[in-house]
Amino acid sequence: MVNVVVSAGRNGVHDFILLRASAIILVLYTLLLAGFFVVTPSVTYDVWQGFFACMSVKVATVLALLALLVHAQIGVWQVLSDYVKPAFLRGTLQIFFSVTLLAYLVFGSLIVWGV
Repeated sequence: MVNVVVSAGRNGVHDFILLRASAIILVLYTLLLAGFFVVTPSVTYDVWQGFFACMSVKVATVLALLALLVHAQIGVWQVLSDYVKPAFLRGTLQIFFSVTLLAYLVFGSLIVWGV
Protein backbone atom coordinates (compact mmCIF):
# COMPACT_ATOMS: atom_id res chain seq x y z
CA MET A 1 0.00 0.00 0.00
CA VAL A 2 1.30 3.42 -0.95
CA ASN A 3 0.75 6.33 1.41
CA VAL A 4 0.56 9.75 -0.17
CA VAL A 5 2.19 12.21 2.19
CA VAL A 6 1.37 15.40 0.31
CA SER A 7 -1.47 15.82 -2.15
CA ALA A 8 -1.68 18.98 -4.21
CA GLY A 9 -4.89 17.86 -5.94
CA ARG A 10 -8.43 17.29 -4.78
CA ASN A 11 -9.26 14.40 -2.55
CA GLY A 12 -12.29 12.37 -3.62
CA VAL A 13 -13.10 11.16 -0.11
CA HIS A 14 -12.92 14.72 1.21
CA ASP A 15 -15.28 15.93 -1.53
CA PHE A 16 -17.63 13.00 -0.87
CA ILE A 17 -17.83 13.84 2.84
CA LEU A 18 -18.30 17.56 2.17
CA LEU A 19 -21.09 16.87 -0.31
CA ARG A 20 -22.93 14.57 2.09
CA ALA A 21 -22.48 16.90 5.06
CA SER A 22 -23.64 19.93 3.09
CA ALA A 23 -26.64 17.99 1.79
CA ILE A 24 -27.62 17.05 5.36
CA ILE A 25 -27.32 20.67 6.48
CA LEU A 26 -29.48 21.80 3.56
CA VAL A 27 -32.13 19.18 4.35
CA LEU A 28 -32.22 20.25 8.00
CA TYR A 29 -32.55 23.91 6.98
CA THR A 30 -35.34 23.03 4.56
CA LEU A 31 -37.13 21.19 7.37
CA LEU A 32 -36.69 24.25 9.60
CA LEU A 33 -38.32 26.49 6.99
CA ALA A 34 -41.05 23.94 6.24
CA GLY A 35 -41.75 23.62 9.97
CA PHE A 36 -42.08 27.38 10.22
CA PHE A 37 -44.66 27.43 7.44
CA VAL A 38 -46.56 24.49 8.97
CA VAL A 39 -46.86 25.99 12.47
CA THR A 40 -47.48 29.58 11.34
CA PRO A 41 -51.12 30.07 10.29
CA SER A 42 -50.55 33.24 8.28
CA VAL A 43 -47.14 34.44 7.24
CA THR A 44 -46.92 38.21 7.16
CA TYR A 45 -43.92 40.46 6.78
CA ASP A 46 -43.79 41.05 10.54
CA VAL A 47 -43.93 37.33 11.34
CA TRP A 48 -41.28 36.59 8.70
CA GLN A 49 -39.05 39.39 10.01
CA GLY A 50 -39.50 38.16 13.58
CA PHE A 51 -38.55 34.64 12.54
CA PHE A 52 -35.34 35.82 10.91
CA ALA A 53 -34.56 38.19 13.79
CA CYS A 54 -33.92 35.15 16.00
CA MET A 55 -30.18 34.56 16.40
CA SER A 56 -30.45 30.78 15.94
CA VAL A 57 -32.27 31.25 12.61
CA LYS A 58 -29.60 33.70 11.45
CA VAL A 59 -26.86 31.23 12.32
CA ALA A 60 -28.75 28.39 10.65
CA THR A 61 -29.25 30.53 7.53
CA VAL A 62 -25.56 31.40 7.25
CA LEU A 63 -24.64 27.75 7.87
CA ALA A 64 -27.07 26.69 5.12
CA LEU A 65 -25.61 29.35 2.82
CA LEU A 66 -22.10 28.02 3.45
CA ALA A 67 -23.28 24.46 2.86
CA LEU A 68 -24.95 25.49 -0.39
CA LEU A 69 -21.81 27.24 -1.61
CA VAL A 70 -19.57 24.27 -0.72
CA HIS A 71 -22.01 21.97 -2.50
CA ALA A 72 -22.08 24.25 -5.55
CA GLN A 73 -18.30 24.67 -5.65
CA ILE A 74 -17.69 20.92 -5.70
CA GLY A 75 -20.46 20.39 -8.25
CA VAL A 76 -19.13 23.11 -10.56
CA TRP A 77 -15.63 21.68 -10.30
CA GLN A 78 -16.88 18.19 -11.18
CA VAL A 79 -18.93 19.39 -14.14
CA LEU A 80 -16.13 21.58 -15.48
CA SER A 81 -13.51 18.85 -15.12
CA ASP A 82 -15.78 16.37 -16.93
CA TYR A 83 -17.07 18.53 -19.78
CA VAL A 84 -14.62 21.39 -20.39
CA LYS A 85 -11.41 19.97 -21.81
CA PRO A 86 -9.26 23.06 -22.60
CA ALA A 87 -7.34 23.79 -19.40
CA PHE A 88 -7.33 27.57 -19.81
CA LEU A 89 -11.10 27.75 -20.35
CA ARG A 90 -11.75 25.35 -17.48
CA GLY A 91 -9.52 27.42 -15.16
CA THR A 92 -11.12 30.67 -16.25
CA LEU A 93 -14.63 29.32 -15.67
CA GLN A 94 -13.58 27.89 -12.30
CA ILE A 95 -12.26 31.28 -11.20
CA PHE A 96 -15.42 33.00 -12.47
CA PHE A 97 -17.70 30.63 -10.56
CA SER A 98 -15.54 30.82 -7.43
CA VAL A 99 -15.70 34.63 -7.43
CA THR A 100 -19.46 34.48 -8.05
CA LEU A 101 -19.97 32.08 -5.14
CA LEU A 102 -17.78 34.26 -2.91
CA ALA A 103 -19.94 37.27 -3.83
CA TYR A 104 -23.06 35.23 -2.93
CA LEU A 105 -21.52 34.49 0.45
CA VAL A 106 -20.67 38.13 1.12
CA PHE A 107 -24.03 39.52 0.03
CA GLY A 108 -25.97 36.69 1.69
CA SER A 109 -24.19 37.32 4.98
CA LEU A 110 -24.83 41.05 4.68
CA ILE A 111 -28.51 40.40 4.07
CA VAL A 112 -28.87 37.95 6.96
CA TRP A 113 -27.06 40.13 9.49
CA GLY A 114 -28.74 43.32 8.23
CA VAL A 115 -25.58 45.32 7.72
